[in-house]
Amino acid sequence: MALQPPDQERIVELAEAQLAERPGDDTAHERLARALLALGRLEDAERHAADAVRLDPDEVRYRELLAQVLAALGAHRDAANEFARLALRDPRQVAWTLAEAVERLEGDELASSVEAARRAARLAPDSADAQLTLARGLTQMGDGPAALQAAIRAVELRPGDAAQREALADALWLNDGAAAAFAVYQRLAGELAGEAATRVTAKARTLYRQRSAGAGRAVASVGWLFAVAFRRGWLRLE
Repeated sequence: MALQPPDQERIVELAEAQLAERPGDDTAHERLARALLALGRLEDAERHAADAVRLDPDEVRYRELLAQVLAALGAHRDAANEFARLALRDPRQVAWTLAEAVERLEGDELASSVEAARRAARLAPDSADAQLTLARGLTQMGDGPAALQAAIRAVELRPGDAAQREALADALWLNDGAAAAFAVYQRLAGELAGEAATRVTAKARTLYRQRSAGAGRAVASVGWLFAVAFRRGWLRLE
């Protein structure tokens, strides 16, 4: 018989009752924060995760939970700082260093993100996620050769992953490989759906507009027309 998912609302009720009886119970704050996070009540989850940390500052589990809640809230720099503190306690924990790199990238701390991603890549040379984060950071910093090297390594480590291939296309574009980048975006647009497909199509449209003239630029100027021609494979870049 398949396991039923936990009833998060019930967990909230029980944890709140436990806190009413024992207001300083850090484990109750933790359980409540996790349930609230699962329910999407992020501000309340942050408050209880912070209370758990305040009551037991040395408990790694609580600090990791607080970092996760901050990341979900979009407080990327604060989340990165929490993950960095965790990584300082145990530098061998690649997941924390990588999480720091991702959050710093989301918070536009590009140099710090690249530094953390490089640490993660040194700790785990076969980590596709570390190479992907490194490639993204280097691409945004405009370091074409290093970004391409990291992106190629990411694809080698996880060749079927769309995120790795998109990062490779971004790096190729930065390195004047417009035709190759456009071809990768085109393949991805045929495989992806929703927001991801829209994103790669928008990148391809910008690239096509930059590199085309006359009729090509006219096609790129009309969003729906470009999207149709692009997805049907009618457009190419030389």
